[in-house]
Amino acid sequence: MITGIGTDIVETGRIAKAIEKEQGFRELVFSNIEIAYCESKANKYEHYAARFAAKEAFFKALGTGWKNGTAFNEVEIVNNENGKPELQLLGKTAITIGVMKIHVSLSHVKNMATAVVVAEQ
Repeated sequence: MITGIGTDIVETGRIAKAIEKEQGFRELVFSNIEIAYCESKANKYEHYAARFAAKEAFFKALGTGWKNGTAFNEVEIVNNENGKPELQLLGKTAITIGVMKIHVSLSHVKNMATAVVVAEQ
């Protein structure tokens, strides 16, 4: 049963500026696996922005938004062996949110990135 749907769109430049300017922003928002993935890409800020949008969309799909006991860098977007993005919950965020099936779709171009998340029990 679907319990929530979330979507988000973000300007790639806004994420690029935050990463370049704000010390610790990247590590606060992204997991080590996400950072390694994005840093390996030619257009890394598009990939960072898409993952940021997915995290925002995830919290919207919950219907509660961000809440205590959760952390952005514990909502991780990884690609499976076929390249399909998947959303995984880590650490205290996994405990706080509990078990659910999460579907995610990412899209990005030079200036914008978007994500849709569907949560189901």
